[in-house]
Amino acid sequence: MKISEMNVYKQIQRCLICIFLVFLLCCTVYGGTEEFRILYVNDFHGFAQGDRDISSGELQGGIAYLAFCVEKLRSEKHSILVAAGDMIQGDAWANLFKGKSVIEIMNAMGFDAMVVGNHEFDFGQDVLKERISEAQFPVLGANVVGFGGLRPYIIKEIGGLKIGIIGVVTEETPQSTHPKNVTGIHFLPPGETVEKFINEIHEKVNLILVLSHVGYTNDRILAHRVKGIDIIVGGHSHTKLVSPVFVENTIVVQAFEHGKVLGVLDVTLKDGKIDGVKGRLEEIQPRTMTKHEIIAKIVERYEHAIDALMNVKIGEAEETMSAEYVRTRETSIGNFVADIVRETAQADIAIINGGSIRKSIHKGAVTLGDIYSALPFDNYIVALKLRGREIKDILEHGVSAVEEKSGRFPLVSGIAFTYRPMAAKGSRIVTMYVHGKPLEYDKEYSVATNDFLAMGGDGYTTFAHAIQVAPNYSSTGGTLTSSKLIYNDAGRYVRDIVADYIKTKRYVSSRIERRIQEIE
Repeated sequence: MKISEMNVYKQIQRCLICIFLVFLLCCTVYGGTEEFRILYVNDFHGFAQGDRDISSGELQGGIAYLAFCVEKLRSEKHSILVAAGDMIQGDAWANLFKGKSVIEIMNAMGFDAMVVGNHEFDFGQDVLKERISEAQFPVLGANVVGFGGLRPYIIKEIGGLKIGIIGVVTEETPQSTHPKNVTGIHFLPPGETVEKFINEIHEKVNLILVLSHVGYTNDRILAHRVKGIDIIVGGHSHTKLVSPVFVENTIVVQAFEHGKVLGVLDVTLKDGKIDGVKGRLEEIQPRTMTKHEIIAKIVERYEHAIDALMNVKIGEAEETMSAEYVRTRETSIGNFVADIVRETAQADIAIINGGSIRKSIHKGAVTLGDIYSALPFDNYIVALKLRGREIKDILEHGVSAVEEKSGRFPLVSGIAFTYRPMAAKGSRIVTMYVHGKPLEYDKEYSVATNDFLAMGGDGYTTFAHAIQVAPNYSSTGGTLTSSKLIYNDAGRYVRDIVADYIKTKRYVSSRIERRIQEIE
């Protein structure tokens, strides 16, 4: 073969090889396998500094450690980072800045989307609008009507794929934030809303992801009833789903709470359809992990701003008052707070909701920051006169969702009761004693609570029926009025009253007293 003929042959070879490589590339992109990763958190509640485990005392979480983990996992493949609500309110690190600190962190971490949670409304509508305007990522709320700034969905392009992300929040938000915070806002049924927007965008995207703040049980219902949802990233119920759950053709995930874990879902698509998933929760353990330096500096900057106030010692706890079971049983911290509420209002009985307590008070020095973390809500004490049968209705409602670990679970003072958790809802209460004497249905008692429950929060309609709302009551404040109202101090929040009590007593403790008992 002549040299010129050999050169032509080599050129033809090279062309054939190039054509073959292009063919392989096309098969990979358009007819082969693709992968991407979803990183997710939910119910962070501003715990940037982490949270201590009740049994071991070991620090869990910490947003600077979680951010380092996010950066590492993002570098491995195409990824999106999303949040399933209740991000900006909870711990003092967030509350003292009305969530601004959390938004700054999320911006720095490069979140792709967030759904609004019920507790995003806790600082009022004006503050939430301000937080949304600061966010460098879309905040979703497809089923929220009457509140500007929220988007129903986004279409996110990643590695050549188009992912439709629809956000929905619980329609019970008016019962799980203070009603004044959602005046004029309507929350539509999540299922109908998701179905509507799936129909609108399904032809434009490769995959539908629902960013949900409705709780795990409702996520399962949503997956069962609404066709076309590929993945649900959930929140609201603080459920620790170690592995993905499959409901019909939908993958459901949720990542516990407070940034203690980072959810990781690796999705494989073949010919444009989900071919497989691998999911896990990355435990965030500061003892063995590295901080993200940029995020750590932001956390520290806000820490310094509150240290002078929050790190002041106000007393000593003689034993740990745990908040671990405030949604399911009597607890020492529940008794402690309920007693202070009752004594402050000089009432016969106090009934507060377990969801109002968010953190334990540990044995040893107690700081103002500890109390702000344990009692993060801007609630004040209200007391009113109710008959025994109304109190029974209130307690029935309080234990009606104990199996769901609902925040409505009643923590009490001045009254003791037994109940059957397996009985029908509305018929669970068995016995009730007020200061050792059987509760009388026709007798009137003074009952102290917080203004959240008094306004019907957590579904406590019996309280709400006894309280009338003055016409000027709005998202910026108002006046509670009722002929039954006997105490109403809107000028002092429960957490400040508790802090003052500890300052006065110096040494405090509480114990389980069989106020609430389950029976078969």
